[in-house]
Amino acid sequence: MTTTHAPAPPIGKAAVGALGALAVSTGALESVVTPTLPLLQRELDMSPAEGALLSIVLLVTGALITPIAGKLGDRYGGKRVVVRLMAVVCAGGLVSALAPNLPVLLLGQVLQGAMVGALPLSFILVRAHLPAGESKVAIGVVSGLFVGGAMAGTLAAGPVAEGLSRHWMFALPTFAVIGATVLVHRLMPHDPPRRTDGAGIDWPGLVLLSGTLVTLMLVLGLGADLVAQPLVLLGLVVLLAAFGTGWVAVERRAASPMVDLRMLTRPAVGKSCVLTFLICVGTSAATYLVPQLFAVPADTYGFGASATEIGFFLLPGALAASLAGPISGIGVRRLGSRAVVTAGVLLMAVGLLGLAAAHTEIWHLVVGKALVALANGLCVTAMVTRTAASVDLGDTGIATGLVLVTRVIGFAVGVQVTGAILTAGTPSGSKIPAESAFVVGFVLAAAVTALSLLVVRTMSKGVKE
Repeated sequence: MTTTHAPAPPIGKAAVGALGALAVSTGALESVVTPTLPLLQRELDMSPAEGALLSIVLLVTGALITPIAGKLGDRYGGKRVVVRLMAVVCAGGLVSALAPNLPVLLLGQVLQGAMVGALPLSFILVRAHLPAGESKVAIGVVSGLFVGGAMAGTLAAGPVAEGLSRHWMFALPTFAVIGATVLVHRLMPHDPPRRTDGAGIDWPGLVLLSGTLVTLMLVLGLGADLVAQPLVLLGLVVLLAAFGTGWVAVERRAASPMVDLRMLTRPAVGKSCVLTFLICVGTSAATYLVPQLFAVPADTYGFGASATEIGFFLLPGALAASLAGPISGIGVRRLGSRAVVTAGVLLMAVGLLGLAAAHTEIWHLVVGKALVALANGLCVTAMVTRTAASVDLGDTGIATGLVLVTRVIGFAVGVQVTGAILTAGTPSGSKIPAESAFVVGFVLAAAVTALSLLVVRTMSKGVKE
């Protein structure tokens, strides 16, 4: 039965500051793997494909948790759910810090993925406790602090891992998350459950989507290694088809589906999802390949960069990504979503092809990665804005959630495919992929990105269709 509860009590600057501290610390914890991935691969004796899996498992978990977290927040109150999710994140950070091997580290990253669901809930808390004008400012502050925390984590992870150990690079931001969670628990008042229609959580859909994503990652990551075992590979493909078919069937019949696939029949939403998938496949290639190329020994074709240096080299890309959102928003208002997406796609294709053609100097990689990061931010922000504006207000969360899941799948597919390309391109007895494997990865990503122009041509000029 639908119920309406009293409005949440107002909050002060201290409570908003606690949410900001939580955003900074979670942003730092989320970002430590990317600049240190080559170091982790060496210390844990991982193949490029296994490294690719490590780099995406947190995002995959987050895509599964986010819609569940929203419904739990409606049912039990946002503060209660945020604190419990952060308890899971803290446990994951400690598991990652103590991990002796890859399987345990993967478990820690899976648990840390709960942070992806907590951040949107913190925005909902701000809106529940503050007037509209103040809440917009507070959300902007919290968002900016999350980006700032991610940049700080990117820069600090390398020095901490090399100066102390890889264990401390997870432990230090985890301690910060624990402290920030305590502050949120003490300073943020409880918010009453919001209006709810009594619909339950789609647990069958969650289980089937989890199985689909995990099996997909196994097929993409292990496919090259399983060519010599065709029956095992065939079994995984059949299992993937079964999970995927079952998930689609369940979601189409569920009263309150985890992901409402019926939204895909709406042209604006369907095109946004296709574009988001293709663009994120292209983005993921640069995200994964550039740090790997930085770490290739200098006596071959690489630069022998340390984790500290890699974090520094990746900072311009992080800055470009942080600027892309506001730039895209202004562009959509003035020129329309199609113009912004077209510009972003062309910019990304140029960046990827540039990385394939010229990667003999550090600045080649820095500029190419920054172009791809800027282009991705332009496109994804425009897609989310366009999707939100093309549906009714009550369907906004469902439609944008579908884009979020598509984004994570595209990123995961791209990273796993490029990881498999590097693994296949590593000569027997060597741990260094052939330079041609990087070129193939960049060119393939550019080709996939360029394909999205075929979809962009069918978009309307404005935000709505």
